[in-house]
Amino acid sequence: MIQVGDRKLTLNDFSDILFKEKEVVLDKTAVETVDTSFRFLQSFSSNKLIYGINTGFGPMAQYKVSEENLLELQYNLIRSHSSGAGNLMSPLLVKALMIARLNSLMQAYSGVHIEVVELLKELINKDVAPCIFEHGGVGASGDLVQLAHLGLVLIGEGEVIYEGAILPTADVFARLGIKPLTIHIREGLAILNGTSAMTGIGMINIIQAQKLLEWSVLLSAMINEVVEAFDDHFSYELNIVKHHNGQNKIAAQLREILSDSKMIRSRTEHLYNPDNLNQEVFEDKVQEYYSLRCVTQVLGPIYDTIVNAEKVVVNELNSVNDNPIIDHKNQNIFHGGNFHGDYVSLEMDKLKIAITKLSMLSERQLNYLLNTKLNQKFPQFLNLGVLGFNFGMQGMQFTATSTTAENQTLSFPMYVHSIPNNNDNQDIVSMGCNAALITKKVIDNSFEVLSIQMMTVLQAIDFLECTDRLSAKTKTIYTEIRNIFPKFIDDKPKYKDLENIKKYFEKADPVISFKLGSLR
Repeated sequence: MIQVGDRKLTLNDFSDILFKEKEVVLDKTAVETVDTSFRFLQSFSSNKLIYGINTGFGPMAQYKVSEENLLELQYNLIRSHSSGAGNLMSPLLVKALMIARLNSLMQAYSGVHIEVVELLKELINKDVAPCIFEHGGVGASGDLVQLAHLGLVLIGEGEVIYEGAILPTADVFARLGIKPLTIHIREGLAILNGTSAMTGIGMINIIQAQKLLEWSVLLSAMINEVVEAFDDHFSYELNIVKHHNGQNKIAAQLREILSDSKMIRSRTEHLYNPDNLNQEVFEDKVQEYYSLRCVTQVLGPIYDTIVNAEKVVVNELNSVNDNPIIDHKNQNIFHGGNFHGDYVSLEMDKLKIAITKLSMLSERQLNYLLNTKLNQKFPQFLNLGVLGFNFGMQGMQFTATSTTAENQTLSFPMYVHSIPNNNDNQDIVSMGCNAALITKKVIDNSFEVLSIQMMTVLQAIDFLECTDRLSAKTKTIYTEIRNIFPKFIDDKPKYKDLENIKKYFEKADPVISFKLGSLR
């Protein structure tokens, strides 16, 4: 079980709820504090003008709402902003969104009735996913549209995804004995005002980006093995004089993976030996191509970017991102803009640029393996059949190249793409949910590129018949993936193999069958 409200949630907590299906429980003391916040708002709000309680919303805040319409005002907000479009978010993304919203409300600065947090906990634990659309939020007054669709389900309306089917919320609630939320004071605004959609998606992006990085390190180690690269480019001595944490972490991981490889060569033995100097033209390249030799310098900044993104987005996850802030401790209500998503938006843009670069490294390493003029070691397209009659990995390269190109186009930043709206009340916005969703697309694409690279590396290993010379760690991965994707000689469709490896990459624990070490 993961307890919410008694401490800050970590990335591991978040991952355990999503991927290990650990149950969410609410800390009793924190729930009591949520109730204290609600009761403070109840008493404080009488005979005062408070935004979103007895006023309209946004640019219509100057209009006072009559006493008899206060509760209906909250329902109107939820229903009017349930205006999303495009694809539905997957149940996994929606669950992440709900965890983020629950954790924010459990900070007890939103003045909501405890029914809200209890209901959110129930939906999370019973895997009831509100139907929430990708399009709609601009990430400034929170993820208004996405969270409105959450609110619509909480009040018993709209649709949910349950057991793989889209069903009316009322039917699923009746089947599971779930009581819809009753509005008490400002629950509508408190549900909508927040960064929980971009934050929840952002947390998943970071989890998956870490997996991608570990796979990229592993694949970089494997390609250096099959080409029998020299060992100094990932040596401690070379990398320690560059004072970047990420670069040195990646170098250490490569050394750990390749510590017992019988294929990596020592430059001292091969090129510093006087007996090997009696020739004018050397068959071996003195230095490998950049995609092999500069792995620590390329993946190092990506490592550091993921580490920083985790720090920022976890901070957002544990923050109060509502407006106004109901501060029962100081006996006051503070108006401002904690719903603004710039922190998450900027980190998602940085993360997607970093992951795009990771996919570019993968594509270049793949190209090196497939182009016999470059590697001077393998048949064209790692074709293990008859050249000219069979085609090997030729068709798969097109997919990798195309997908990498899409990543490059998607890497335009959303953070600087603010468009004023809401009668210019929201005159500068974060587009944070868009940034998080596009980053997810880049990550999904990159799993495809790395899967194609893995298929190619395995074919190279089989061409060399070198499994007994691989390091213990790379040999283990070779064996595991070959159980999914057998060696092939004759041409057969590969799209199902690609999908199977991609799913394996996405779902496997980052430590897989070895431990590279935490990014944190």
